Amino acid sequence: MSFPSENKSARKDDTMASVDIQEVNSDNVLESQLRIKAEKALTRKLDLRVMPTLVLTFIVIIPHIDRTSITAARLQGLERDLHLTGIQYNTVVAILFVSYAPMQIPCNMVWHWPIRPSIYIGSCVVLWGIVSGLTGVTRNYIGIMFCRVFTGVPEAAFYPGAAYLLSRWYTRRQLAFRTAILACGLLISNAFGSFMGAGILGTMEGVRGLPAWRWLFIIEGSATVVVGLMTMILLPDYPHNTRWLSASELRLAQMRLAEETGEVDHDTSEDSAWVGLKMAMTDAKVLLFMMLSCMNAVGGSFLNFFPTLVAALGYSTTTTLLLAAYVTGERFFHLTSWSWIGILGYIIRISTTGVGPQYFSLFLLAVASSAFPLVLVWVSNTIPRPPAKRAAAIGLTNGFGNVGSIIGSFVWKAQWGPKYHQSMLIALGSSVLGIATALVMRQVLVRENRALDVHGLLVKGSNQERVEEFARLEGITIEEALVRKKGFRYLY
Repeated sequence: MSFPSENKSARKDDTMASVDIQEVNSDNVLESQLRIKAEKALTRKLDLRVMPTLVLTFIVIIPHIDRTSITAARLQGLERDLHLTGIQYNTVVAILFVSYAPMQIPCNMVWHWPIRPSIYIGSCVVLWGIVSGLTGVTRNYIGIMFCRVFTGVPEAAFYPGAAYLLSRWYTRRQLAFRTAILACGLLISNAFGSFMGAGILGTMEGVRGLPAWRWLFIIEGSATVVVGLMTMILLPDYPHNTRWLSASELRLAQMRLAEETGEVDHDTSEDSAWVGLKMAMTDAKVLLFMMLSCMNAVGGSFLNFFPTLVAALGYSTTTTLLLAAYVTGERFFHLTSWSWIGILGYIIRISTTGVGPQYFSLFLLAVASSAFPLVLVWVSNTIPRPPAKRAAAIGLTNGFGNVGSIIGSFVWKAQWGPKYHQSMLIALGSSVLGIATALVMRQVLVRENRALDVHGLLVKGSNQERVEEFARLEGITIEEALVRKKGFRYLY
């Protein structure tokens, strides 16, 4: 039997407990809402500053300096003025990648050292512009070969470096969309380069006694130097030392990346650049990504000869470049889906003779080139820690991928023109191999996720150190941090 006063007291205690729980839940909801708003504000600030800078750099310099410009200059007499043979021209195109491809590995290993990304990338872009501008004053085969080799060295730091820098700021799920924007900049840049090339080559022939193709390199090299100086000011550094973000924003930037894997996103004393390289080279997933990147590069190698393919339709130099400008402004969706579209483009190009279908096939081929940049997103998502390994993996993947560009430079032989059917069959086969490699990669990740469901992630050594720092950053216990880490799964 209970007394009325006791029942009243019990009801009062229950009511107070309920109020306390509601207050706690309310506080949690409020804190969660504030966190979401803060993350959106941080992402918006990054998007408005980082993405326009990187895309602008792509639009201004990528097509002009190494790829489209050399082809556009060929249409306006570069081969004739420098007395190049067909094989020498192909070598001039390919030699860029001989320095560009292998240099990406050491250039990305540099990220382990205490450098400011804004200064590093900006300085490389400035050097890139200076060397490229010198291409406009070359007089012979040796001279242009020298310029092309040294153009590849500073260029090697830019794209894999930009991909790595994005992975230091954006979450794994945000990274795909931002890299897509970067790739859109690459496609737009091909169009912009063709428009600019058409304007310079069509109006500056003979100005100050120089052929128009020389002005093409001089003007574009000068523009690149200006963009490089802007990059030094606008790009961020790391989430712990960027000058134009507040202390709370920097802490939030570190927290949201750490929460994805249960580890902070920086190297420990055990994670040297060489250790990261060794880890990347002994990881079968990285080797698959390297093969996938290479096959996609061969499949998309037509980009280096795009104006030449359009010229095969029978138009003048200026019209050819303007047509090329319209074709290369397309968009993309998924990695392998674009490869299938490229395969369709090659089939149409090979099996038809009319100008309309063949020009339409070029739209499909231009869109297919979107597959190449997306490989690095997959690398960043699959190799999240340690940063030294991720940087090396990005360098290896993009560097080996450009071996495909070297191969592609010799696939499009002049004697196979103007139809280039043999070239297209080789590129088509490479695209099929790329799709097959992507399927193998997907199955590997599915299997590893199943293993994680059963056994979880092994935490030891430098991983343990990063987990402990994550716990300090979040203000939680190490046990709670380990629980969060167990939720990590590969994206496929």
